[in-house]
Amino acid sequence: QVRLVESGGDSVQAGGSLRLSCAASGFSFGTYCMGWFRQIPGKEPEGVAALYTTDNTAYYADSVKGRFIISGDEDKRTLYLEMSSLQPEDSAMYYCAAKAPTAPYGSDCPRLNAARYTYRGQGTQVTVSS
Repeated sequence: QVRLVESGGDSVQAGGSLRLSCAASGFSFGTYCMGWFRQIPGKEPEGVAALYTTDNTAYYADSVKGRFIISGDEDKRTLYLEMSSLQPEDSAMYYCAAKAPTAPYGSDCPRLNAARYTYRGQGTQVTVSS
């Protein structure tokens, strides 16, 4: 059974930093499509960053490039999102998501398309105040 459990969300001042973690179980962490998304009530989820864990190919939304870093630790079976220079518009519930790749080299990974992921965690809240 696939399970994703996020942690690390908090309330911070603008300009601050946070590291989100997603503990994964129930699948082969080293060969998976994974991503971080955020959602504000009443809005569609927004893709923030994605990672193909086999070769650590990463993708970022333009809004977070240069500020967020996605990474994975296969030994700890944990996906991370390092966030810096946080702004009030980064406030949201952050989710991690996962999907098994079905094509070579992760070419079919959903990347920043939230709707194409199979599994999603419960989320962790990030609030950035000005």
